[in-house]
Amino acid sequence: MTLHMLDPIDMSPWAGREDPEPDSLRWHQVVEPLTVDSPVGVALLGFACDAGVARNQGRLGAAAGPRAIRKALAPLAWHRQSPVHDAGDVVCHGHGRDDGMETAQGRLAECLATLLAAGHRPVVLGGGHEVAFGSWSGLARHLEAGSDEAPTIGIINFDAHFDLRDPAHVRSSGTPFAQIADDCRARGWPFRYACLGVSRAANTRALFARAAELDVMVREDHEITPTSLPVIGDELEAFIGECDHLYLTIDLDVLPVGEAPGVSAPAARGVSLALLEPLLEAVRDSGKLRLADLAELNPSFDIDHRTARAAARLIHRLTLEP
Repeated sequence: MTLHMLDPIDMSPWAGREDPEPDSLRWHQVVEPLTVDSPVGVALLGFACDAGVARNQGRLGAAAGPRAIRKALAPLAWHRQSPVHDAGDVVCHGHGRDDGMETAQGRLAECLATLLAAGHRPVVLGGGHEVAFGSWSGLARHLEAGSDEAPTIGIINFDAHFDLRDPAHVRSSGTPFAQIADDCRARGWPFRYACLGVSRAANTRALFARAAELDVMVREDHEITPTSLPVIGDELEAFIGECDHLYLTIDLDVLPVGEAPGVSAPAARGVSLALLEPLLEAVRDSGKLRLADLAELNPSFDIDHRTARAAARLIHRLTLEP
């Protein structure tokens, strides 16, 4: 496969120690650049863009996130049977008023539709959370090409923010799910959205009202505790049961600032990896997951690479096989 819209694939982040013992492979020894002859597997696709963060007046630097995630993944132990490919990066080349965000989102959508049509399981490495509209658009393009029926796509977002701000003012990293709701309405498709880890302090009353209007499944950060986790897991399973396909998106600012300091908007409380992982695994094991992305890693503010390591661990868990 040739994703002709991408820059050449840079494999230099895939480096690390090689152990002499048998069966001691690490990711950097196994990941290969995607080609037309690549067998079906997980396809890592970077989205080197933070134009949406700039429009949202956030801390810039997330465009460097894809490379940092690859470097954090490289030394992790390999426990898969099927392959993982590096599909390169969609790069946002705009500047200033002509920041190129919509063009980059369109290129991402085209690349994802191509990967999905070939049978791959894409995992997109962000980049700002404007990645979500590009990811959604690629999945929608793929599904509408395969059926005349309206699919029910469940969007599961682990995030401190709803990202439901009105896109009529300015489209940004804070508007993708409002854009998706509008797109679903235009297509005549149902809008199914679950947002887990929401911070009440970081979302206005207008955003909570918008979420209620759209019948969003909402669980706030303080609600996700060891005691409540089984109940929330059951609620998530019920949400999944109502969907034909799943799109998982993880904004790394859902994690506490101690676990994820390198994000656009660090969380004072957040939801820890220990609580997040069981919910992620329920999505992974559902058999309905078609596409996932991670957003908002900002290496410029990442103390001791904590956020990159958290992102790498989430991808490692997400791609583990039964």
